[in-house]
Amino acid sequence: MKAKLPLNPCGRRAGVTGVFCAMILSMTGYGKAEAHIGARKYTVEVRSLNGKGLDLSVRMPSRFREKEMELRKSVGKAIGRGKSDLMVHFESDASDVRHMVNSGLIQQYVDQLTPVFEANGIPVDHVDGQLQKFGSAMRFPDVISATKEAMEADEWTSMQALVSSAVEQFQAYRLQEGEVLESDFRSRVEHIERLRQDLAPLLQARTDRTRSRLKEHLEADLPKDRIDENRFEHELIFYLEKLDVTEEMVRLEANCRYFGEMLDGEAGQGKKLGFIAQEIGREINTLGSKSQDASMQRIVVQMKDELEKIKEQILNAL
Repeated sequence: MKAKLPLNPCGRRAGVTGVFCAMILSMTGYGKAEAHIGARKYTVEVRSLNGKGLDLSVRMPSRFREKEMELRKSVGKAIGRGKSDLMVHFESDASDVRHMVNSGLIQQYVDQLTPVFEANGIPVDHVDGQLQKFGSAMRFPDVISATKEAMEADEWTSMQALVSSAVEQFQAYRLQEGEVLESDFRSRVEHIERLRQDLAPLLQARTDRTRSRLKEHLEADLPKDRIDENRFEHELIFYLEKLDVTEEMVRLEANCRYFGEMLDGEAGQGKKLGFIAQEIGREINTLGSKSQDASMQRIVVQMKDELEKIKEQILNAL
């Protein structure tokens, strides 16, 4: 079995060019591979949950322990980040263990038992006495030792291939989950942009209503001939400037567009997407504080609802 190079977080195989790179990968993944290597059946499992950094736990048979750092490095590079586990199991085989009998130590025990048997009146010259001495000696420590067979070079090569196969399954799972995340992100950020566009006509209507409302209050308190129209327009402009949301609307549009561009970029953009989502949230909050209009507030609430769902899912994006 020829060893394959592990996949990196981008979905590419190391050392291979021209391979499609996934846009979004989920940090949640699971992969499993099984194979017979020699007389043993091995099972490799790779799984991961979301996390800020890479936290890789490796559990493997002692015969491969010397290769743990090499395996940890290659698998960790493929995973990227997340709370992850790499587990290698195998079905125990009696042939794995070699038993050695220490004949010299047995003879020493027998020689020491002979005077003990004689002192207690136990005959040692006939067959039964000899068997009894040897039976007693065999129960003493270190007479029989068990040693496991050392790992062979071709066995490690096969194990590398098996781990790579499990990582491929793991990456395929993450890619499938990532496609669902990407579709959800696009749908929600496009909805936020449509809601932003729905706000545009309401802004002019809000200006007209504000002008009429202030004029009505002013005319209710003062005679019409005492109202300075020029001063009124000046104060109205000053008041409306405080409620102006042009900058927020422009930045919100730019951030939504940038969010979509990151979805089209390379994998591993989860942290950037989280940062952009925070910026989108700031603009939406400012729009809400400046809206002072029931229709606009309803749209802002819908924006916030979509954004919260995006933030929840971003935690699971690599």
